[in-house]
Amino acid sequence: MKKINLRDLYPDVYKTDHFVEVTEDVLETIRAAERAEAAYDRRMYRYKAQYSLDGDNGIENAVLLKPQTPEMAMEEKQLREQLYSAVMALPEKQAKRIYARYYLGMTTNEIAQAEGVDPSRVRDSIRRGLKQLAKYF
Repeated sequence: MKKINLRDLYPDVYKTDHFVEVTEDVLETIRAAERAEAAYDRRMYRYKAQYSLDGDNGIENAVLLKPQTPEMAMEEKQLREQLYSAVMALPEKQAKRIYARYYLGMTTNEIAQAEGVDPSRVRDSIRRGLKQLAKYF
């Protein structure tokens, strides 16, 4: 067991020294996170991202893309589950075609070729399925 000072890790929360004993695994995880953050900062400095005025080097994207909160992750997961269940509630052919198109990334021509039908039928079926999903949501 090693002692760490929580004031070093969380200076905004702990204004005075607060020592806690942690296991070697926890200490190694903390150190790995610190090394990863230091590597990220070095990369930003080396590629002169701190001087960038456009989004090419990534520093603006790092600022704009906020880390996902647990609440946001949970909402996204619930929405994904609702969408999946709504797709599966469609008629079987429409559900399979929408799943292949948007989940598997197949083109309408690939779906039509796999089913042995005209691509226009697949496009129309997907369009009708999307309209039904729009009504559902």
